[in-house]
Amino acid sequence: MNRTPLHPQIKASVLLEAVPWLRTYKGATMVIKYGGNAMVNDELKRAFAQDVLFLHQVGVRPVVVHGGGPQINAMLKRLGISSEFRGGLRVTTPEVMDVVRMVLTGSVQRELVSLLNIDGSAAVGISGEDGGLLRARQRLATVDGRSVDVGLVGDVVDVSPQPIIDLLNQGRIPVISSVAPLTTDSETVLNVNADTAAAAIAVALKARTLLMLTDVEGLYSAWPDRDSLVPFISAAALEELL
Repeated sequence: MNRTPLHPQIKASVLLEAVPWLRTYKGATMVIKYGGNAMVNDELKRAFAQDVLFLHQVGVRPVVVHGGGPQINAMLKRLGISSEFRGGLRVTTPEVMDVVRMVLTGSVQRELVSLLNIDGSAAVGISGEDGGLLRARQRLATVDGRSVDVGLVGDVVDVSPQPIIDLLNQGRIPVISSVAPLTTDSETVLNVNADTAAAAIAVALKARTLLMLTDVEGLYSAWPDRDSLVPFISAAALEELL
């Protein structure tokens, strides 16, 4: 977990530039969706953990939400379980769902919590199943204009934020895996998109910031024109595009 040490003068300069930002965000809740290359590149994993720890140390209250698409794909392949996507959603059979839960909580989350706890024990891993944190309803995919059943896939419809708030008040860093029980049957667990789960959690916590880590460059107003990348957009303008 070593980075090249900064020269003291450079470090002082960086910290001075960050002071206004630190004042603004001190005590604020920041929900961070962990994904993209940061999940599969060991150096980026360590760098991400260091950055989250820095935020925590300067008084920000980070909450990390993660998925694990690449790791799930790898485990399914290793176990010889076929998997497909329809309408951009993973078809999730009960067998696939068992793998999703195993990978998210037993591998991805455990590794990240371990990296965050390298110098202490600040991070705590929890699942959307724990403490009634998340509830979801089943969703369908849209393929060629038709609704298609993709199995145990859902959208978060309810967040009970108290378990997260309790951890934050204890000075912890919650690390949340994106699975959630069905609203009508708590024994049925759904695979939910980590992006939308992070957004729902941010709303429930009244978070100051929702930060998404992604490999996607951003929103283009005239794809494939790469010069049309949109750096800022209002909610109203975004709704018009959808």
